[in-house]
Amino acid sequence: MKYVTATEAGLVSCHACGHVQPHERANPHPRCGRCHATLHERRPDSLTRTWALLIAAALLYIPANLLPVMHTASLVGDQDDTIMSGIVYFWTSGSWPLAIIVFIASILVPMLKLIVLALLAFTSGRRSTWRPVERTKLYRIVEFIGRWSMLDIFVVTLTVALVRFQSLAVITARPGAIAFGCVVILTMMASMQFDPRLIWDPVDDDKQNPTQHNQDRAHE
Repeated sequence: MKYVTATEAGLVSCHACGHVQPHERANPHPRCGRCHATLHERRPDSLTRTWALLIAAALLYIPANLLPVMHTASLVGDQDDTIMSGIVYFWTSGSWPLAIIVFIASILVPMLKLIVLALLAFTSGRRSTWRPVERTKLYRIVEFIGRWSMLDIFVVTLTVALVRFQSLAVITARPGAIAFGCVVILTMMASMQFDPRLIWDPVDDDKQNPTQHNQDRAHE
């Protein structure tokens, strides 16, 4: 059985509502029949936007972990706490399950999202045919985690509420919390801008032109 792609069938999917409809190629500015959004066969400048958002998130990831996320003012003095100092406090005070949750949600998950999205963008930009199925699964995992990305913000809020919390204390957010929130939002936007069909484009091209592909590999 020969499978036909949506493009070959003359169909296009709306990026806003997901409605699949005939692609009016004669119309220079086609719009969705359901939500009236502008239709595109592919997300415009997908890799460029993904890289821009990833670089911005990576730059903010550093101050998000180095700068204090909260400032505690109490009768005994003032204190600034970073995410890592909160993890250390939970661990040394015996609350190791909470320390693990904070570490995974605030340190490990954002870092892995940055690495995976950078890998997907790099291999797609190089038109690599390396393990397309596994890369697609990685993208789906990142998309699934993205639904729970605000858990990171909740963890920061939890840290603000619990780390060295004392009676008659006033706790305020610090620049680290703002940078951390920006990292979460930027990684979510980067995963939304990345078009996973770019993973399969070189694979389809190889199936259609195997001779040219072998020649290209020989030149490499």
